[in-house]
Amino acid sequence: MIRRRNRILMTLDAVGGVWRYAMDLGAGLRREGMEIVFAGLGPAPSATQTSEATALGQLVWLDAPLDWMAASRAEISAAPAEISRIARDHGADLLHLNLPSQAAGIGTPLPVVVVSHSCVVTWFAAVRGTPAPPDWAWQSDANREGFDRADAVLAPSRSHADALEAAYGPLSRLKVVHNASRVGSDPRPKKIFVFAAGRWWDEGKNGAVLDRSAAVMPLPVVMVGSCSGPNGQRLQLDDADDRGPLPYSKTIALMRRAQIVVSPSIYEPFGLTVLEAARCGAALALSDIPTYRELWDGCALFFDPHDPKALAAACMRLSEDEQLRAELVVRSLERSRAFSLERHAAAVLETYARLMNDKFNLVAAEQS
Repeated sequence: MIRRRNRILMTLDAVGGVWRYAMDLGAGLRREGMEIVFAGLGPAPSATQTSEATALGQLVWLDAPLDWMAASRAEISAAPAEISRIARDHGADLLHLNLPSQAAGIGTPLPVVVVSHSCVVTWFAAVRGTPAPPDWAWQSDANREGFDRADAVLAPSRSHADALEAAYGPLSRLKVVHNASRVGSDPRPKKIFVFAAGRWWDEGKNGAVLDRSAAVMPLPVVMVGSCSGPNGQRLQLDDADDRGPLPYSKTIALMRRAQIVVSPSIYEPFGLTVLEAARCGAALALSDIPTYRELWDGCALFFDPHDPKALAAACMRLSEDEQLRAELVVRSLERSRAFSLERHAAAVLETYARLMNDKFNLVAAEQS
């Protein structure tokens, strides 16, 4: 086992699900005696986010865009060196990079762990059924270089790991480590409404189909999350109850009250919202995509994500069939226990320990 009080430099952003991943994993690692330095890229965090991160470790914010927000590789070319500098200045023992491109060409003697939470290439394959546009080919190149530079590559599901290898070819250091959630179980009585949360400006979240389904079912449909993206993307909601972006605590509080939680995503490497919903005791209505079948088969009703009427029918069946709803809630709660924070932290720590031990042995061999 690695020694206590090792210091991890972990990159993150304040825009998407990587923030929640980093906060939950950071909490688990801290309980195991690790120190965390968070290095953020992209749009600055809110005051609430800053407080959450600094309660777990140090937070440094770089003046650098995320790769999927950049227009060219030149815009992200300085990020690896900046990350390496921050790691050196803060005495880090290992780099945990939550975008593969951040590892491309990085100059550091430290072990490098890369996690692919999503990427443009696999997004286009799933959402559009096409390769990424030629003017985005640099992102594929940067990701591949990052995978090759990393000492370990983690994916949050087998489905996403398979998609990565279909897009980039074999990745010899690839390992599946499922995500986790700190949300506790909640058996309180539910209210009759359908709940969904996501960054709805992202076409892969498929919010338009959910909005259309709200027009054909009598159940209230509450959607939480931003409909305006950082690069000008926008989704207009006409029939659902649009609550806009809410703080994480308020989002979870609303989720805990919902009888049904739906995820209509076309592209989802893991789907943390679904795990949180299972912990909250909601019945799950999920798009029939490989990730959700892998993680939640037998615990949810599935629907064609391109068919608003099929989505509405799944929600209505859950609302009307009390026995089915109760059975699926029990099954999903039991399944959710496999995605515990302790198990996630242990799997990540195992990867850290192996790499840091390999590094120690290499240095010892070079000095002998």
